Amino acid sequence: MSSFVMAREVAVSIYLFTFQLIFNIFKLFPLKDKTTFVSSFGRNILYTLREVEKQTEHRIVILKTYPCNITFKKLAHRRIINFKFSYILNWIFGIYHLATSKKVFVDNYFGFLAVTAFNPDVTCVQLWHAAGAIKQFGLRDLSIENRPKSAFRRFKAVYQRFDYIIVGSEKMADIFKEGFGVKNKQILRTGIPRTDFFYDDEATEKASEALYAYFPIIKEKKVILYAPTYRDNELNIHDIKLDIDQMYRNFHNEYVLFLSLHPAIKANIKNKYPDFAFDVSSYNINHMLTIADILITDYSSIPFEFSLLNKPMIFYAYDIDQYAEERGFWENYEELVPGPVIETMDELIRVIHSRDFDLGRIREFSNEWNKYSRGVSSEGLVNAVYHSKE
Repeated sequence: MSSFVMAREVAVSIYLFTFQLIFNIFKLFPLKDKTTFVSSFGRNILYTLREVEKQTEHRIVILKTYPCNITFKKLAHRRIINFKFSYILNWIFGIYHLATSKKVFVDNYFGFLAVTAFNPDVTCVQLWHAAGAIKQFGLRDLSIENRPKSAFRRFKAVYQRFDYIIVGSEKMADIFKEGFGVKNKQILRTGIPRTDFFYDDEATEKASEALYAYFPIIKEKKVILYAPTYRDNELNIHDIKLDIDQMYRNFHNEYVLFLSLHPAIKANIKNKYPDFAFDVSSYNINHMLTIADILITDYSSIPFEFSLLNKPMIFYAYDIDQYAEERGFWENYEELVPGPVIETMDELIRVIHSRDFDLGRIREFSNEWNKYSRGVSSEGLVNAVYHSKE
């Protein structure tokens, strides 16, 4: 084990010991009719909390963590806290709310859950941040073999903290059972809350109209949306693998190119074509999907939601062999994804020109992965967690 890994484990142990100590003190306080959300992505949380507010009288606490960029509205019954250790008072207040809330929702892996032995009357729900999965995670993450046994035990402790894990399909249920080592009784098949957006004609139309106002050019041209996944070694990249020069030469008469990059990536793209290429990384990705005509991605979870719109997608997997070796896939990649898999720019150009897409395959993919996401997921989730006796 490297000295860096050892130092990191020591730091994590100290952090968790401190967290547990404070949590156990606050756990002595009575539980309140309060729901605390721990948000690192936010979209599922946004839809869920709106439904909680509609169906219950619970006070709402939102603990925002990196890289959450959702601007939650400040309302009288809501409290929004920047939940970082560097903001020590906020951090302590956040632990207080975790220890005294009857319901706790999270949308990612949070190590502190390993030491939060909630009161038996508390329900902890994992919303997760993806409707499906291509790359492996959890106990199947290939990088876990390089971690110490203490980290492995911590991972398992976190996964067992969930009373419920929300899924939109049996495919995802099976992945969580394997990736988190959880039982079927922990799976709640109510669908993914943020997919409700795609069934709301008024909301999708409003989102589209706003984007047409921001980008008038898309009234005249089609949209190619490039949304690659985040790679661990690309935290400070200075370029992207998509050749914008080639894209411009081939498609600027008919299309514009929208670039939606992972929030963790700090890209420094020199844009020579301001009327063709647009950085839309800060925009709501669900809204972007409504106006995209073609999606280009790789190992991201975006295709699972985009498939609800039954529009073409291309999988630009230029580093597929390396990625498979480092991260691993849940299934054979070429058989899983519902679109052409290409590895070079020349292939990408050819596919777009030829319009080599199978929309029937996309429909099948959507039906399989979005089985329970039918426009009422938020309502069903809140009914199950707050009102169901089973």
